[in-house]
Amino acid sequence: MICIVFVKSNQKIEKMTQNITKFSEKLDISEESIKQFIQDFDLEISACFSPNLNITQNFETFATENEEFLKKYDKDLNEEKTASQIADKIEKPTEKVEEIIKNNVPNIYDNGLYRSSVSTFGIDRKLGGNYQFIYNYFGNKSELTQRDFVGYRDLFFYIYDMLEPFINPEQSKNWGIQKAAGIIVYGPPGSGKIFWAKKIAEMIGFEFFEIQKSKLKPTSSIDEKTTFDSYLSEMLKKDKIILFLENFDEIMMQKTENRIISNNNEEVQDCIFHNIEKFEKENLLMIGSAKELAGIEPEIIAPGRFDVLIPIFPPNLHERAEMLLYNMTKNLSNDATLLKILKENKADQIPFWLETADKMKVFSNTMIVDFTQSLKKRIRSSYLKNRTEQIIINQGILEASFKESAAKLTNDYLNNVQQFVLEATTNSYDRFANRIEDLKKELSTYKAKEKPTKPIGFKTDEA
Repeated sequence: MICIVFVKSNQKIEKMTQNITKFSEKLDISEESIKQFIQDFDLEISACFSPNLNITQNFETFATENEEFLKKYDKDLNEEKTASQIADKIEKPTEKVEEIIKNNVPNIYDNGLYRSSVSTFGIDRKLGGNYQFIYNYFGNKSELTQRDFVGYRDLFFYIYDMLEPFINPEQSKNWGIQKAAGIIVYGPPGSGKIFWAKKIAEMIGFEFFEIQKSKLKPTSSIDEKTTFDSYLSEMLKKDKIILFLENFDEIMMQKTENRIISNNNEEVQDCIFHNIEKFEKENLLMIGSAKELAGIEPEIIAPGRFDVLIPIFPPNLHERAEMLLYNMTKNLSNDATLLKILKENKADQIPFWLETADKMKVFSNTMIVDFTQSLKKRIRSSYLKNRTEQIIINQGILEASFKESAAKLTNDYLNNVQQFVLEATTNSYDRFANRIEDLKKELSTYKAKEKPTKPIGFKTDEA
């Protein structure tokens, strides 16, 4: 699997042209087809989109010169077809086609027909079809060390869809779809919620501000505005800004008979409720970060408020493998000692890390970083002791680092993941079915197995 990533902002970027809406209109191909095409052929998002979501020159050149192929792709994607029909068309076994469709968890209709997200061309590529003519337009893939994150192509396009009112103002004029006043990014600790909040700011061209804890404290005088009220009033005078509020689930907690809200949090709640109608008008977007949605005041998630919910998943197996390699080689010079040791062990390639990644079930991004930091220190210690680059990265050293990083894999964390699975299933199963099912399987490996009950009574000899 080739994971889709963003390129760092200091990298050379191709000349950007137009956004995907105008580009799809020009080609007379749906936006959804272009998005699905990029996913089906594992194209890097950085090769197709700029950070602010314009089409790159390379992708425009490809699409213009291969417009007929894209139109065929678009038509096929929207046609109803059975697995056997797909198999006949690409001359591949029906059971292989069915296996790919099942793994992708597409929309399945009662009459056995498939459409929407099921591409004959995409299935053909996965079964060995040659589409090198596509990749010739994009040159070499960006090295992992030249990217700021790996994976999450599906989440990227989900967020893109949620941000369309910001990206395409025509949505408001033609369809009455309004910009969100607030977004909640939710997921287990260490899954990268603040990273995605910053990425959202980059995608829509807003300036990012993180609300400091000091701004949430009230002033000593009851006659004056609270610190947060004053801060929010000042921010509303600015244009195109994102305010990021951590611990949103704690601050915006629902008040019940058994749950008392602190005066501090209650004042922040009142202030947000009082000003939220001004957010869209003043071009301010607030993003709240939450471990879970359960317990949040229902009124704040009501339509027109924080009604855009974005699940932030722990990385899957292939993303974990790429993250391990990325974090092991990050910031290394070409002649770095560690890089030489990695190459000696063939640990400068993804296959080396797959076995370790497979053990890291439901690991968060931060746990993976912890593992790589621990492993680097152990490799360095061995180098200083033996003064040789001929160091073997064996199972012993990998296991020691694994146990150290797994210290954060507590019951509380696993319960957070379990709650997240339930909430992501309720809110976004149709978009993340495959990811959710994989996460369920990984989570189940940590559930305690019940020991068989020993029968009471004497054991009798059987005849």
